Amino acid sequence: MEAKLDALDRKILAELTQNARIPIAELARKVGLSKTPVSLRIRQMEEMGLITGYRAMLSPMKLGLTNVTYVEVSMSDTREAALQQFNTAVRAIPEVEECYMIAGGCDYLLKVRSRDMTHFRQILAERLSVLPHVSNTSSHVSMEAVVEQNFAPG
Repeated sequence: MEAKLDALDRKILAELTQNARIPIAELARKVGLSKTPVSLRIRQMEEMGLITGYRAMLSPMKLGLTNVTYVEVSMSDTREAALQQFNTAVRAIPEVEECYMIAGGCDYLLKVRSRDMTHFRQILAERLSVLPHVSNTSSHVSMEAVVEQNFAPG
């Protein structure tokens, strides 16, 4: 069920997306409401499941994870049990930043962060290629991030 958001809700979400630690008083000032209605709206959006949590955004570059590789994964078995086995196993690999089941020429697309190509090759050989029901992989190395952003409702 899609959440119904008014312009003030969207402003609140846009501000929280930029800075989840913004004080309520400052947020209220920015969106043109008092603190109580802003707090109430935030709590309602949390209860609706629209806001699912708050987290620290880490810099992969400062952590030495400068290499981004997208990996197409094709499966040897696409029955539900096989997909669930793969899903469970891929979630346990910390270098996999994102994983999507897709429609197209392969079954999954993974975003993998690593220190360098040697590190990526190790991840591919020791962790990705041995995931359940993987028949083959194809890797695409990113040269530059042109857009990287958190979703903010427009």
